[in-house]
Amino acid sequence: MSIDDADDTLFKALGHRARRHLLDALKAGPRTTGMLCLSMPELDRCTVMQHLKVLEEAGLVVVERRGRERWNHLDALPIHALHERWIGPYAAYAASMLGRLKRSVEAAPVREEL
Repeated sequence: MSIDDADDTLFKALGHRARRHLLDALKAGPRTTGMLCLSMPELDRCTVMQHLKVLEEAGLVVVERRGRERWNHLDALPIHALHERWIGPYAAYAASMLGRLKRSVEAAPVREEL
């Protein structure tokens, strides 16, 4: 899979609010699928499992089976890579522009109103 394909899969996974909610729940630590279902009572178990499958395919969730339980772990590395490639450079550019604007405003002569 190319980097662009992986990015598309990641953006798709992050594009749904239910999947973002699941990732937020996993930030606190690994959760069983049952625990995640309880945190989203508006969705049935099958729907939660489908969302988890999308997250797993995007590399954001790693599944560990312990007996009958399925433990879901957050893998934040794909999000970090996304930040490094897309968000970080744009944020640095925006901060640089704001810095130039601030210096320009501060250097401008003050005009008195009549």
